[in-house]
Amino acid sequence: MQNRFYHAFDTETYGAERKSDYRSPFQIDRDRIIHAHAFRKLQSKTQVFLSGEYDFYRTRLTHSMEVAQIGRSICHYLQSRGGLLKDDFFIDGELVEAVCLAHDLGHPPFGHSGERTLQELMIKWGGFEGNAQTLRLLTGTIYQNETSVRGMQPTRALLDGVLKYKKLFREFPKKPQNHFLYDAQAAERTFVLGKAKIPAALHAGEKLNAFKSVECQIMDWADDAAYSLNDIVDGVKAGFLNHEKIETWAAGEAIDAQQQQLLDVLFDAIRSDRLESVFAQKIGGFITACRLRERDNFMAAKTNRYRFELLVAPEAEREAKFFKKMANDIIFESPQLQQIEHKARRVLFDLWNSTWSNYVEKGPRVINILPARVGKLIDAEPTTAGKARQICDYLAGLTDGMIVHTYRRLFDPEFGSIRDLS
Repeated sequence: MQNRFYHAFDTETYGAERKSDYRSPFQIDRDRIIHAHAFRKLQSKTQVFLSGEYDFYRTRLTHSMEVAQIGRSICHYLQSRGGLLKDDFFIDGELVEAVCLAHDLGHPPFGHSGERTLQELMIKWGGFEGNAQTLRLLTGTIYQNETSVRGMQPTRALLDGVLKYKKLFREFPKKPQNHFLYDAQAAERTFVLGKAKIPAALHAGEKLNAFKSVECQIMDWADDAAYSLNDIVDGVKAGFLNHEKIETWAAGEAIDAQQQQLLDVLFDAIRSDRLESVFAQKIGGFITACRLRERDNFMAAKTNRYRFELLVAPEAEREAKFFKKMANDIIFESPQLQQIEHKARRVLFDLWNSTWSNYVEKGPRVINILPARVGKLIDAEPTTAGKARQICDYLAGLTDGMIVHTYRRLFDPEFGSIRDLS
């Protein structure tokens, strides 16, 4: 049965027309992401704790899989409620799954610490943003070999689904720290919007960044649901969160009645060693907190993806916000996580400076320290900004293990025997 929710506008592909086969366009999107090298790399990229340091905690890969499961479940739940959706008119779960699996592809090693450091390094050259980097991968760099670099020809609906932010770097009055697209991605934004002119009112403040397709809204809430709860679970397992630390933190907060109830449930779950099962039930509650309603905007006539929007019950949003703040204040601001921040800055700055001096500064190259393919991409760029972007692409694409290995090979005198050259 054909799904009337989507039309040719939604399935049109960016860059080149794809060959069709037995799969739907959105199944092809999902399959290409799953089988991409960039997706496999997520298994060795930090979510909260440094990849490999705690082997049974979440990585970017397992987080993305959990977000995809929650996203698909939201689609199924919304359809089961009937109303605006029908058996032949529904939000495609495989499209949402693809969006969720792709949403962290562009995030660099060392998690948010790495993202902040690359943004500092790239601020003169158009900035670095994890979501913008995901878009860059999908449209231009996800497939690479010694002779070519290209994107995966994603559908418009997939690209729009990962576009959490639509405002360009240059469109901010001051250089932004996050939540932007690269200026060079204006063409991708134009494609996503079907060349529709963005109303002037949307350019004010963060309004354009808040303008999202319904699939992007589902991914965004699924992401919030996953990490607001799962960061707490992993934090308790790692010893960053315990009854005493949480009580000390709560004493400095203006805790209301709802938040006190959340704390009571959390304390009981920790004492009874049932935290994982209790929080798994909370994820179910976050799924059933979703509703759908119609909306009117400049894209609603073009696609149902903008004719409908996701609503989340306020109490669920408040709960997610509460646990995110707890995790940030106790875990992310802890000395252990701040040490990772320090490590990220040291490693990324040193690798950047060495690469810059060998591949960008004028004069003959001192030494080739990058893979030949990457060196050729840098050399082919006619501008300094372009060369900086290629260096950034390389560093952002490394896993936690790869970047530490590379750093040690370059700077550790005790490391670098013939056995270490792989």
